[in-house]
Parts: sequence; structure tokens; C-alpha cells
Amino acid sequence: MTSVPELATFATKLIGRGPVPPGTTHTHLTYISLRERIVAGNLAPGSKLNIAQLAAELSVSPGAVREALAMLEAEALVASEPQRGFSVMPLTLDDVLALTEARVEIEKLCLSSAIAHGDIEWESAVVGALHRLNRIEGQAETVGRMSPEWTEAHKELHRALASGCPNPWLLRVRELLYQQSERYRQVSAPGVKGVRDVTGEHRKLVETALSRDQQHVCRLIELHLSRTTELVREALLIRDRKQDRSEHAHNP
Repeated sequence: MTSVPELATFATKLIGRGPVPPGTTHTHLTYISLRERIVAGNLAPGSKLNIAQLAAELSVSPGAVREALAMLEAEALVASEPQRGFSVMPLTLDDVLALTEARVEIEKLCLSSAIAHGDIEWESAVVGALHRLNRIEGQAETVGRMSPEWTEAHKELHRALASGCPNPWLLRVRELLYQQSERYRQVSAPGVKGVRDVTGEHRKLVETALSRDQQHVCRLIELHLSRTTELVREALLIRDRKQDRSEHAHNP
């Protein structure tokens, strides 16, 4: 059995974290590492995933990688085909539109419930998360992608807003949809600056939630998510046009 110090060292190497919770395995840490790389776009959508190559890169067994990929397939982050192996799930316009529709409804349910049940601890968590995000707002974009610091703070703000909801199933579904949405939001990064006041949108969301206005906060979250989806749509259309031109150049 691997010792806790050894796992902590492995976690720091793999995902920059340590110590690790009791019961954590190499397979689980590999799963976390690959999940974060997929969500951040560091493993390109649609790209093939070579198990032997990933195992060598992460210093784990091929079995650990294979188990981790199976876990990611269950979360719709990875696809597998007989005789072809694993690949990162592609990003498509139809998928992001369906995803946004589902996420809007779940976020509305979570926020409405959080407003109805949230206590002073919930309010404090929301205010603290907004303060943290605002402090690092200038780091939102780096080299055409959302910075890891801003991405984490942004996730924690939306999680804090929903955290007052007492329904664990709604919160689990929300986490799954948020994770999928994050893949798409990363591709919109180059188009965010100068297009929208994201800081203002977050501030208004928090103010409205803390004022316990359920109807207004539902309208705001739908608008907030729809604006992101529109930027994603434009980015995907640009990507597809570039791919079409490239294919035409190679096959005149």
C-alpha cells in the first residue's frame, strides 16, 4: 500500500496539491489531473488519448490511466470507441446550446432554493467569494485562456451562490453541468475583454441574491450564462471556418 507521504508527493507532482485525503489512490489523482487538463483545454477537444503515453508522462501505470479514463467517460468528458481507444469529447455548437439550456434551469432552481434557505453563513460565503474574485479580476485572461487563479475563484463564486440550496441532488447535477460548461467557457476567453462587464454582472448577481429577490436573480443568471454562450458560439463558428479553410487548402 502506498504511504500518505508518497501520495502527497505524487499529488504535488501531478496536480500541484498536497496533502491528500485519506483513501486517495493514484488512480483518483490521475483522474483529477486528466479532468483538470481536459476542462482547461490543455488536452484538446477531439484529441486521441494514448494510454501508454499518458502513463509515462504522469509516472503511473497504464491500468491507473485506463481506470481514470473510464471515470471521465462516465462524466462525458472522454469518449471511447472499440478498436480506436479514448479521445477527449469534442466541443460542438449543438452541445453547448443544449448544455446551456439545462444549466440555466438547474442554476435557477439552486439559486431560488439558496435564497429561500440560505443563512448568515451562506451570505458570508457569497460575499467572501465575490471579494476574492474581484481582487484577481485583472488576471482573468492569460495567453488566450482564462487564468487558473481566476477560473478557480469564478467557480467558487458560483458554487457559493448555490451552496445555500439544501438539495444535494440539485447541487451534484449543477456541479456536473458547470464542469462541462467550463470547457466551453475557456474557448470564449479571447473574446471577453471589452465585450462585457463580467465584474458588474457578478456584483449584480450577488446583490440580487442577498436581497432575496428570486425572480430577478433567475433573470440575471439566465442572461449571464446566455452571454457566455453567445461568445462561445462565435468562437466555435470561427474555429469551424478555419478548419474548413485548412481542409480546403489541403484538398483543393
